[in-house]
Amino acid sequence: MRAAAFLRGRGTLTNPGLDLTRLPIGLDPRGLSLVDGVRAALAFGLVILLHEWFPWPPLLTVALAANLACFADAGGPMRSRLLVLTVFSLLGGMIWGLFGLMQPLGPVPVVPLAGIVIFGCTYARVWGVQAQAAGNVLVLVLCFALDRPLTPDQALVAGLVFTAGGLWATLLALLLWRLHPYRPTHRAVAEVWRRLTRLCDDLEDLASLAWPETLETRTAPRGGARQIFDRQTFDLQAFDRHARAHRRGVREAIEQARTVIVDLARSRERISDRTAQALIRLEAAEQIFAALIAVSDLIEGEPDPRRRRMVRRFLRRLRPLLGVIARAIRDDSVIDLARLDRAIDRSTRRLAHDRGLHDLATRILDRVRIGAKLSTPDGYRPGGALLGRASLPLGTRLLGPLSTNFTVASANLRHAVRATVVAAPALWATLVWAGPFAHWLTMTVVLTMQPFYAATWQRALERIGGTVLGGLIGAILASFATSPLVLAALVFPLSIIGFAARQVSYGVFIACLTPLVVLLVEVVEPGHGSWEVAGMRALLTLLGGLIAVASALVLWPIWEPDQVRLELRRAVRAHAAFARAVLCAGPEAEASGLRAQAARGAGLALNDLEAALARALQQPRAGRHPQVESAMVADATLRRISARLTALRYAVEVAEPEALAAWSGWITATLASLGGEGEETPPPMPAVPRSEGLTRLVAQIELLGETLAPAAARSPRG
Repeated sequence: MRAAAFLRGRGTLTNPGLDLTRLPIGLDPRGLSLVDGVRAALAFGLVILLHEWFPWPPLLTVALAANLACFADAGGPMRSRLLVLTVFSLLGGMIWGLFGLMQPLGPVPVVPLAGIVIFGCTYARVWGVQAQAAGNVLVLVLCFALDRPLTPDQALVAGLVFTAGGLWATLLALLLWRLHPYRPTHRAVAEVWRRLTRLCDDLEDLASLAWPETLETRTAPRGGARQIFDRQTFDLQAFDRHARAHRRGVREAIEQARTVIVDLARSRERISDRTAQALIRLEAAEQIFAALIAVSDLIEGEPDPRRRRMVRRFLRRLRPLLGVIARAIRDDSVIDLARLDRAIDRSTRRLAHDRGLHDLATRILDRVRIGAKLSTPDGYRPGGALLGRASLPLGTRLLGPLSTNFTVASANLRHAVRATVVAAPALWATLVWAGPFAHWLTMTVVLTMQPFYAATWQRALERIGGTVLGGLIGAILASFATSPLVLAALVFPLSIIGFAARQVSYGVFIACLTPLVVLLVEVVEPGHGSWEVAGMRALLTLLGGLIAVASALVLWPIWEPDQVRLELRRAVRAHAAFARAVLCAGPEAEASGLRAQAARGAGLALNDLEAALARALQQPRAGRHPQVESAMVADATLRRISARLTALRYAVEVAEPEALAAWSGWITATLASLGGEGEETPPPMPAVPRSEGLTRLVAQIELLGETLAPAAARSPRG
């Protein structure tokens, strides 16, 4: 019960959660993937069994290479996976042979060269998640290679068989991948629709909140900003929690799905029917997302209980429609369009006399109908055109991220230098005091260390806890194994469980994988007791985790209050661009996609701000920093400004053209000034009347200005 209470409400690997102060170490059962587990089991379990029948020591290297290749496979389009895993297999073979050959020379020549390799492997994260995973695993290859000396002939054989093992796992992975080439796309788009369902459900709860009769004014503690509450504090906080928990998650899901679709289309060079279908579904979902943000603004600013009841009734009918489409996309199944059309028609009843709500509801349901039609036999359109512009040249894609991140302000460069500086002494110690388990110290340090302290602390907690629990399970299982063949046979179920839980939680992944490590040590190096293996792994993991956490605090740390300030300015500038697209551009801005692009930029900037806030709140003492407290207020205010601009994007603003132009100019100029663009001092407010919609927007911008004023006085413009 305590564990359940501890994890309740926490974020996960894919969903950051609503409470920025809590580490996102919750469990995500939907991340369970049996395909990954079966593929990993076949990749190296078969080789382990083959070694039991035909004992040839290089086969163990083949099995280890296949195992590590499964670790290095972060998923994604087939072409990029093939490239990354092939390069990993070739480099892994070279590193294994070279450092095995150098091991007898001692730490003086080995450690400097190993430091260069570690720097390159950890700096590879600038090329993305796939390169990051492969680089981290190459560090493990380096540690394994330094375990025992090799003669030139042995080094050549070891390098070749390691490459063969990596390519065997790559071939197996890509063959399984080709059985379901569109499954990742279906899952990514279905996840967007599923999160829209949850957002709709939460909006329905917000619409049921009672509107208070009193107004209340309070002063924010230490932030220096006066907040004007036009409803109860609980009501206000409920909307803040809703925005953080759902808007951030939906935007991240949309960007992830867009990346998966674009990568798949470019790997095939042309848009197939299924890819076009996924693009249209994603576009429809993004438009529904924008309209639901406008609905949330309507709920928050609407005191009329009758209208709130109508909104609640509409959302109650919309939620199951979104859920049906999400399941149809995930399962690639067919929808009964006639039945769904009847449900869609019922959803707009009793809304005709409310023009604003009716227009939003119609816009949402039109996109729902598009998503539903694409899940019918006739719901495909022919492809044929290239997806956008051609990809950048390979040289630009490789050298661009390297040069861009090669600056002291780059978190990636600092992380690579920090990992090298800390791992080098650990490697030196393992070479001087050699032992069968010594490499676990260096591995833990490198795999635990992250560019930011909060992420390092989270990784250390999950790795230590998972290792202790998994070690106990592995020792108990090993004690019941009566022969090497039984130990080898246990590799299959443990690898299936371990790799299947890879996306559930990092802690669960380590807890499921550690028993496999314990049994593999028993198979590869018999003579060590299972409790000895589990105890040494737990001890070295604890020591390595402590070293990683301490180094993140001491060696070139990135202090999050400064990062929060920079992200806040970027977010304000993004909202200035959004306001300019909505208020100053003509109607053609909607048709051309300018407003959608500006809304996306504002949403991504807010996500980056909240990620920086989460890291700051989880850093020692940083959460009480005045800049962080002011940024928390500004973040909530920017969410409301974004919702108001989204509502104005779809509404016809009733105002005199001169007044509308004057207030539009003041709003965009003020936001640009607060974001560090244009004049340092915001312009004076126009002396002309404004509509109710603009009044609410102006009030939020005034609050933002009062919130940022103390921070602007304390820090230079950036």
